[in-house]
Amino acid sequence: MDPLTVQELASRVLHHEDIFILDIRRQEDYQDWKIEGRNVESINIPLAEIKTAPAETKQWLPQHRPVYIVCYRGISAQTATALLQREGMRNVTYLIGGITGWGEHLEPVKAGALTGGGSIYQFIRLGKGCLSYMIVNDNEAIVIDPSRFTEVYQTFADKHGWTIKHVADTHLHADHLSGGRKLAESAGAVYWFPPEDDEGASFAYNPLEDGMSIALGDNQQAVTILASPGHTLGSTSFLVDDEYLLTGDTLFVQSIGRPDLAGKADEWAKYLHKTLYDRFPSLPQELVVLPTHFSSSEELTDKGKVQSTLQALYTNNQRLNVSPQERFIQLVTENLPPQPNSYQEIRQANLGLVQPEPQQQQEMEAGPNRCAVSG
Repeated sequence: MDPLTVQELASRVLHHEDIFILDIRRQEDYQDWKIEGRNVESINIPLAEIKTAPAETKQWLPQHRPVYIVCYRGISAQTATALLQREGMRNVTYLIGGITGWGEHLEPVKAGALTGGGSIYQFIRLGKGCLSYMIVNDNEAIVIDPSRFTEVYQTFADKHGWTIKHVADTHLHADHLSGGRKLAESAGAVYWFPPEDDEGASFAYNPLEDGMSIALGDNQQAVTILASPGHTLGSTSFLVDDEYLLTGDTLFVQSIGRPDLAGKADEWAKYLHKTLYDRFPSLPQELVVLPTHFSSSEELTDKGKVQSTLQALYTNNQRLNVSPQERFIQLVTENLPPQPNSYQEIRQANLGLVQPEPQQQQEMEAGPNRCAVSG
């Protein structure tokens, strides 16, 4: 069997194919962050145990379906593959790049069409649960919440003959490093950022202001800005084509954004309540919600997208049906998951106040996103 690439794995996960994974990392690392999917089955047997008793390990594995071995970077998995092949297993191979490569892969999926002939694409970072977007009209594009892998967006635009004219971040991210400024600079595009999240940023930007519009081609109001504070003070949503609502980290399919990553949970929870219980309910409920994160593979639709309608969310998302306000604030502040890895350092990097080296960037982003309220 040939080794598996992260791109091949992403395609299989998005198409809900059956996958069996043997993860050979430490148990605590496996419990914190692993490859998941609707039809993904995985077990954890650390490499040291496999080296000690490869024949016993073989007994835990299926013999008539592919087994993909996952380690940190794809090196140790080669050793485990060789050990099990010596035991007679011919259905075993390894994931190139390991969990690190999985956490860095982006998979573009068409999320919908615009009435004027344009399109909106969702870039799914399955290993991190991060989502970013490219909206295109008249061969002009805006990229929203790009990851640090900016070449993916530029290559995708170049392939289709599109020009990236605008780049925007919905808020100051704390769980992953933004590629917004880097992409805007390399593409010669305008960079947009919410001024309320400017905590001493070292860079210039165009301020996102409530009610303003960003033009794409002949459409002067292709994207309309909606202030939606709560996850951060400057959290911003984008209304696209009067059909799609990009909610950043404010509203997810199965949860809502956490308000505590700047140490102001009680204060920002009040803003979050106003956004979720006043502003969003006043919008057309048939709007398709496109968030910037997802927490579970169960949020992927049968077509491999993460989306829902406002109406469906206000029916099914229990965090949108809590009253009174005091109870909502209590629910939010008492159900906060562990903070994202290196979140303070990531915030500083996204303000341009520190410039981590590539190896540091990988380490800072290791692990799943934790932007949603749990419970």
